[in-house]
Parts: sequence; structure tokens; C-alpha cells
Amino acid sequence: MTKPLYQFHDDAFSTVILPTAGMDTLWTGGRWTEGPAYFPAGRYLIWSDIPNDRVMRWDEMSGAVATFEQPCRHHNGHTVDTLGRLIACEHRGRCVSRYEIDGTRTVLADSYDGKRLNSPNDVVVKSDGSIWFTDPSYGIDSDYEGDAAPMEQDGRHVYRIGQDGTVSRVIDDMVQPNGLAFSIDEKTLYVADTGQTHFPDCTPKIRRYDVAEDGRMVENGRDFVTCDSGLFDGFRLDTAGNIWSSAGDGVHCYAPDGTLLGKILIDEIVSNLCFGGPKRNRLFICATTSVRAIYVNARGL
Repeated sequence: MTKPLYQFHDDAFSTVILPTAGMDTLWTGGRWTEGPAYFPAGRYLIWSDIPNDRVMRWDEMSGAVATFEQPCRHHNGHTVDTLGRLIACEHRGRCVSRYEIDGTRTVLADSYDGKRLNSPNDVVVKSDGSIWFTDPSYGIDSDYEGDAAPMEQDGRHVYRIGQDGTVSRVIDDMVQPNGLAFSIDEKTLYVADTGQTHFPDCTPKIRRYDVAEDGRMVENGRDFVTCDSGLFDGFRLDTAGNIWSSAGDGVHCYAPDGTLLGKILIDEIVSNLCFGGPKRNRLFICATTSVRAIYVNARGL
């Protein structure tokens, strides 16, 4: 356990952190860790080690780490649905899949308009059971995180899978959409754009969209916050509406109005994070080669 290094940008940051809480390193040995998801029923965390084509599992009770699945079709982002099932974004599978309670795998979406998806990146489940995901090109750009292949979709879109299995486009004005999350009331969808990896003049940012009254589309997209260190990738919200986001220098915490409250500085690039633990007050952080954890004075949604 190491002492965390905090950077304060607003006095309110002191109300959401625990200065005496140490930073734990749960595991090291990855090449690019991503997609953390916490399963309360089993009290364990899973995450992707994308270039090594494996999903890892950490047991909260014993602290043991084991391989959950390898090969795994180069999983990236994960989430847990309303029935406790694992939803996975597969780079090499070029699909969004679901792991059923009996362990079998169901492909939920692998194409749109007759063309294959690129490489689903991150995913979130809305309370109505619909599944929303991003589909940039990272998993087909090279053989490092999937299989190199031409793009069949232009990579600018966010998609929705309805409860009837219908796949629809809900956003088409981004460059490389990445992490995404809903607000507490699900009236707002936040999406990170990491287009700077391919287009240097694309500002790293999180955009926000109003969810339409029918809950199936979004509108009125506008920039919410921009990143001052590297890129925003995956992020999560707490029960107060604060956004905790990955960045090049650690974890950035923003108030609901976009004010930067502060940062948890980390010595590796952070790709993604999630809340977990019995009280949902432990922040699990995927940081390039490692997985870290720290208790905060906030609870994840």
C-alpha cells in the first residue's frame, strides 16, 4: 500500500476523497489493462489485458488473481447487466457479447446495416435493459489488440441494442467514441472522444447528450469537459453525479457542472476504472500494466 498523491483544484475535492486511504496495487504484469467490472454477488473484479488476449479475475476475499478466460477474442470494455451477467466488448470478435449464467456466450451485436462492426470498445446498460456501446477502430488498426482489418463502419458512432435485439445508431458526430456513462436520472449520456489518437487536431473531451423522451435516442450533443493530460478513456459516475475519469496522469474528478475538483495522480496512464466493494466506495483503476484500488468518500452508481 502506498500513499496516494492528490492534486486539488477545488475545495470540494476534499469531501470526496479519504486522505488516509492508501493506494493498493492488486496486480501487475499486463500490457494494456482495460475494462474493469465488479461483480457484487461473487465479490470479484474482472478486467482485460488486451494485447495478451486474456481476461483476469481478482477475488476480493482472498486477494488471489487468476486467468478468467484466455484466449478471449481480445476483450476491451465490460459491464454487468441488471441480471448480473457479464457484457463484453470484443475486439477480435468484433461484437458485443453476453456471458449467460450457465457460462455460455451469446453474441448480441456484430454488424450494422449489413456491415461488420469495427471493434466495440466500451459498453453500458441502461435501466430499461438496453445496451449502449461505442465502436471506434482501435481493435482493427493493428494486430496488437485484435486482428488488423479495414473499417466497415466509419468509427464515429455510438450504438444501442434494444431489448428486442435491434441495433440502432444513436450518435454520429464523434471521431473515435470511447468510454460512456449515463447520468443518475439517465437523462444525459456522456461519451469520451479519443479521436486525437488518429487526428492531432481533435481535442480530447467528454461530450454530453440529452436522452430523448422515449429513451432510445439522444440529441443536443455538446462538449462537457476537455482533458489537460493525455486522453479521457473510460469513466464512471458516483451517486452525487461526479464524474471520475481516466486520464494520462491518473484519475480526474469533475463535478456535475464540469468543474475539475481534483486528481488522483498515478505513475502510469489510466485507461479505465469502476466502483466496487460491498459499499461501492472502492475505486478500481486499470493503469497500463497494473490494477490499483483506493477507497474514496463516494459511492458509485
